[in-house]
Amino acid sequence: MNATFLSRYEPVLLSLFRFVTGLLLFQYGVAKLFKFPALPYFADIPPLIYAAGTLELVLGAALMLGLFTRLSAFILSGEMAFAYFMGHMFKSGSPVLLPLLNGGTAAILFCFACLYLSAAGGGSVSVDALTRKESDAAGDAYARR
Repeated sequence: MNATFLSRYEPVLLSLFRFVTGLLLFQYGVAKLFKFPALPYFADIPPLIYAAGTLELVLGAALMLGLFTRLSAFILSGEMAFAYFMGHMFKSGSPVLLPLLNGGTAAILFCFACLYLSAAGGGSVSVDALTRKESDAAGDAYARR
């Protein structure tokens, strides 16, 4: 297969990547805020984790829809970087940047996945793309007057 053949699927795969990333973050928000499913490490959480759960719930849902994708992903990228440095970096007993030892692999992956989405946008199957098409059509109709 050549790159030209595969490149036609890029916008749809970007949308799928955005949706799955949002869904995974959304599930963390649900687990933190609503205790579903009941996980031992989210049983007794401090207020800062509630704030993180709220961001993951609301902005994860926005990512799933492709609504304000770039802004939502940028905020979530920062939240995941913060989560790594505050919650994982010192977990192994010393400030070692080894995610295998401190449990920070997911935070790093989410950080860079969201950073990518903040640059790439939501893809062709998103509310952002739909509203962009409507605004482009309205702008074209206005320009024809």
